[in-house]
Amino acid sequence: LPPYEVLPAEVSMEELPRNTSVLVEDKPEPLPQPPPRDHLVWSLFTTVYGNFCCLGLLAFVFSVKSRDRKVLGDYSGAQSYGSTAKWLNIAALVINIIILIIVVTVLAVLFASALRHMNPPPTY
Repeated sequence: LPPYEVLPAEVSMEELPRNTSVLVEDKPEPLPQPPPRDHLVWSLFTTVYGNFCCLGLLAFVFSVKSRDRKVLGDYSGAQSYGSTAKWLNIAALVINIIILIIVVTVLAVLFASALRHMNPPPTY
C-alpha cells in the first residue's frame, strides 16, 4: 500500500475532487500443476506378478485411493497416497529381484551338482 500523507493545514476537504480512481492489476495465473501420479498400472503388475507379502495388493489399494482423491480434487491427499503406493511398489520389486537372484543361484548350484554326479571325472 502507498504511504498516507497528512493533508496540509491550508487545504480543506471541500477543495479536493470528489472522485476516486482505483487501479486494479491482474495477477498472472499460476501455471497449472500436473496432477499427482497414482502408479495404478505399476501396482496392478506388482499385484499380479510379484505379490510378496501382499505388498503389491497394498500398493494397488493405495493407488486406487490416490486416484479417488485426484478425482475429488484433493491433490495433497492424492500425492500422499500415490507416494505410499510408489514406495510399496519399489519394496515389492526389490524383494522380488532378491528372491529371483536366490532362486536362480540355488537352481544353478543344484544343476551343476547334478551334472557332476551324472558325469563323474575319469579315474586313471
